[in-house]
Amino acid sequence: MTPDANDKPVLLAVEDLRVGFQTDEGSVEAVHGISFHVRPGETIAIVGESGSGKSQSMMAAMGLLPRNGRATGRILFHGENLVGMNKTALNRIRGDRIGMVFQEPMTSLDPLYTIGSQLIEPIMRHQRIGRKNARERALEMLRLVRIPDPERRMDAYPNEMSGGQRQRVMIAMALANNPELLIADEPTTALDVTIQAEILDLIADLQARLGMGVIFISHDLGVVRRIAQRVYVMCRGDVVESGRTAEVFDNPQHDYTRALIAAGPSGLKQPHALDAPVVMSASNLDVFYGRGAYRRQAVADAGLTLHQGQTIGIVGESGSGKSTLARALLRLLPSSGRIRFDDRDISGYDRAQMRPLRRQLQVVFQDPFGSLSPRMTVGQIVTEGLTVHEPGLSARERDMRAIRALEEVHLDPVMRNRYPHEFSGGQRQRIAIARAIILKPRVLLLDEPTSALDRQVQKQIVDLLRDLQAAHALSYLFISHDLAVVRAMADRILVMKNGRVIEDGPALSVLDSPREDYTRTLIAAAFPGGGA
Repeated sequence: MTPDANDKPVLLAVEDLRVGFQTDEGSVEAVHGISFHVRPGETIAIVGESGSGKSQSMMAAMGLLPRNGRATGRILFHGENLVGMNKTALNRIRGDRIGMVFQEPMTSLDPLYTIGSQLIEPIMRHQRIGRKNARERALEMLRLVRIPDPERRMDAYPNEMSGGQRQRVMIAMALANNPELLIADEPTTALDVTIQAEILDLIADLQARLGMGVIFISHDLGVVRRIAQRVYVMCRGDVVESGRTAEVFDNPQHDYTRALIAAGPSGLKQPHALDAPVVMSASNLDVFYGRGAYRRQAVADAGLTLHQGQTIGIVGESGSGKSTLARALLRLLPSSGRIRFDDRDISGYDRAQMRPLRRQLQVVFQDPFGSLSPRMTVGQIVTEGLTVHEPGLSARERDMRAIRALEEVHLDPVMRNRYPHEFSGGQRQRIAIARAIILKPRVLLLDEPTSALDRQVQKQIVDLLRDLQAAHALSYLFISHDLAVVRAMADRILVMKNGRVIEDGPALSVLDSPREDYTRTLIAAAFPGGGA
């Protein structure tokens, strides 16, 4: 913050904001009368664990609460109250004077439209310029956020991009109209550590040039310490501590703040049995995307061997091919090479042949909100697979199985009649895990399952996954850019770069004594204090 920042007028002031939801069990208040403000050129951070109310506060500010949500209080933008403002007036402000980067990019990008069209249309609408100039501005923004080959990516669809690349598109979209205020809700959770630093530098540079105010919502306290001048700590809907960032972090006054600072995954998983049978193996695996001149190799000559009860961590930068490799292993993508599951060669299996095996090969995706149908209750979501793989079960039997699965992931089964939007990110991820384990799988693909979660909830999910693995002899393919989480989860690590496995070995050996320069770069970025 500049020395005279306190003399600048307040850009956005939140006063006695309350956010509530009407549920089948009655009214639930998620935010209890909080207040904060941000000035031009200033970055404030709102931190707290999943479910603390930090994201709901900003959704209220943007008029984006679901139908059963209600906000009271005042949210003043240049003195004009956004609470209760009609949609037409709000639409003139959001996307133009206020930009927002959402936590879950796959739910914010329309799967039916190309990246280019989703960037160009709002630029044309808000800047009132022609399509040609809007396209040039869109390309400029994609270059700024370091999307590779931006001209080609303009014609790509969201599902053709990695999670990190989709998040960078969202950042480009939010900044394209030079907003006065940027609300960034976990904007770097899907990004690997090397790209994360570049995105934060980009936001800081644009802030300096535009005098933009930034509200940064994050569970990553390292990032918050780096970029925010002031911080507000939220717990269960209340602001429990606030002040200058360095003062709050160096001398926290509230027990909850101290717990946040000390949180994070710890310990190591119990090693799998040395004589554990091989569940899955692959060799000479190649995956290609596109056709003709646009055909490119996403995975080249990859292989692995996964034992019962073992976790293989697959790490690498966004776009390195780690998710593509894992999905090809489960025959969710076409590939060449050899894949074996339970001594069965499934390399050439089509969808019909794979269907009986799907219950044994389950997936927990990076974005739990995007993978949970908003039109289904939690009970329906968790038991959906049973209707396919065990159609003979009665409704009561399915419900009993749902209760047991939700109890296994430490969720109250009473909540099974609620809908996904009524849950926090951590709770939604537990629901996704319950949906997978209810089928009693042999292999579970976990694609960035903790990337959108705060450190306290990350630790809880890691502990839960380790407990479930021990209880059910599960084998995990664990994809993550967070090496601290990988260290706590993995027996073995594969490091990927540009579609190739460049390093493979026992987890502690790879993290403590990496052979490749690229691996050392990843570790240095993940553990800046030194030592993995």
